[in-house]
Amino acid sequence: MSGTPPGPGRPPETVPLPGGPDQSLALAAMMFAVSMTFIDQTIVAIAAPEITDELDLSSSGIRWVVNAYLLALAACFALGGRLADLFGHRRIMLIGTVVFVVSSVLCGCVPADGFAQTWMIVFRATQGIGAALMFPAALAVVVAVFPVERRGRALALFFGVAGGLTALGPLLGGWLTAWTWRAIFWVNVPIAVIAIVLTLLARIPNVVRRERLDIPGAALVAAGMALSVLGLQQAAQWGWGSAATWLCVAAGFATLVVFGWYELRFPGRPLIDLRVFRDRAFLADNAVLFFAMLAFVPMFFFASVYAQVSLGKSPNEAALYLLYFFVGFVVASQLGGRLLDKRGARPALLLGSAVGAAGFALWAARMTDLSFAEQWPYVVLSGAGIGFLLAPASTDAVNRAIDASYGEVTGITQTVRNYAAALGLAVFGTVLSHVTVSRVTGTLRSGGLPPDLAHDTAEQVAQSVAGRSGGSGPTGPGPVATALRDARAAIRTDFAEANQWVFYGMAAALALAFLCALAHPGTRVTGTRVTGRGKDGT
Repeated sequence: MSGTPPGPGRPPETVPLPGGPDQSLALAAMMFAVSMTFIDQTIVAIAAPEITDELDLSSSGIRWVVNAYLLALAACFALGGRLADLFGHRRIMLIGTVVFVVSSVLCGCVPADGFAQTWMIVFRATQGIGAALMFPAALAVVVAVFPVERRGRALALFFGVAGGLTALGPLLGGWLTAWTWRAIFWVNVPIAVIAIVLTLLARIPNVVRRERLDIPGAALVAAGMALSVLGLQQAAQWGWGSAATWLCVAAGFATLVVFGWYELRFPGRPLIDLRVFRDRAFLADNAVLFFAMLAFVPMFFFASVYAQVSLGKSPNEAALYLLYFFVGFVVASQLGGRLLDKRGARPALLLGSAVGAAGFALWAARMTDLSFAEQWPYVVLSGAGIGFLLAPASTDAVNRAIDASYGEVTGITQTVRNYAAALGLAVFGTVLSHVTVSRVTGTLRSGGLPPDLAHDTAEQVAQSVAGRSGGSGPTGPGPVATALRDARAAIRTDFAEANQWVFYGMAAALALAFLCALAHPGTRVTGTRVTGRGKDGT
């Protein structure tokens, strides 16, 4: 209890000052709050087919429902951290929690009409904004209320428990979807209430800082991320030959370049201190994280839909399919942490990216067997690859902070991770749609449909990706409906072949992560000393 005098076996430094914050309550409150952000990265993937069926969303629409959250989180994370500094960590954490939970309720209350897709995308984006306000503020609260000698253990528990809840998303999603998919959003309400009550009881001080807010930087990074993801995700509908596709992509990446130029010349404290990227190890850590996250979060969406469409699994069964990934992830993350402590980040990054690339490639190769019994060892292997590298890369990056604070460097790595996840979902979603249309067109043509009609029907099937019987489309009497019924089994295989391309792409992303890991100088940070192959990072 707060203010209790030290007794036998209780070191004086663990006792909060009278009237000060209750450290245990504060830590519990922050873990409850951020657990929602981790769970929501994966929980929607399981319910995607159910949402698509009930709301009549297109495949592009359901990907935007998933991606709007990731993109808003990436674009606003650094801004959320800076707002927490300016207006108080406790205040911004509470505001972010309220924004997040209200948005969750509204997502669960979406009307099943023509406005449903826009409704879902808008409020998933505001969910992401709430998470971007909440997460860095919660992290700052933990850093502020714990003394230096206890902070490491508190942060390890904060990230360990909260990050481990990513695994709960698919399982919780499968169980709730069996009742109603809307419950995957409503479940955030009791968690948010607990987080808010604990925060108020913990008596966390609300310290503010008077600084200039980098509004142009925030606008540039948000616009650059949004435009680049928009172009890549809509390429399946607009076409790769469309001027709109390339205009969005080019404008997005050009805006991000301008953002970098502006941040380096900002006359005050920039939104993101890019000077930290001068450290080769930090740059390599974030490059590895970028390519790994191209596969990690998007995998939940694509594997879940593949399991339900091609394998004919229920949402609960699809959740168990993903659980095998987490078995490998959890075991390897423990080994990766030990490897980091003993030999530094480089061996863990190399091992993880190599194992991950092999796992995703072998998993992809077995997808057309349409048998989970043939796939599960490679699902475990893929999870192990990500598990080996994720924590070591993140921890080593944070240890490389120069004059940036722990929160600022974490903000950079979280921005990189979430932007990469949004890009991965956009790129691989476009690949999935394109290959599905190509394969299904061939199947329908072999069934007797004319080329133009076969292609138009295949596009309808690709846009109705949630059709568990092998793709939806025209029903009732007629040659198209008959061809679809006759080709149902073949279309399931077509969709599996399209997913093969996606998972081979994920293997390629992990191979690029391996090349980036080779560039890591191999130095280690121990306290204030850098040891290893050259203190200058060479």
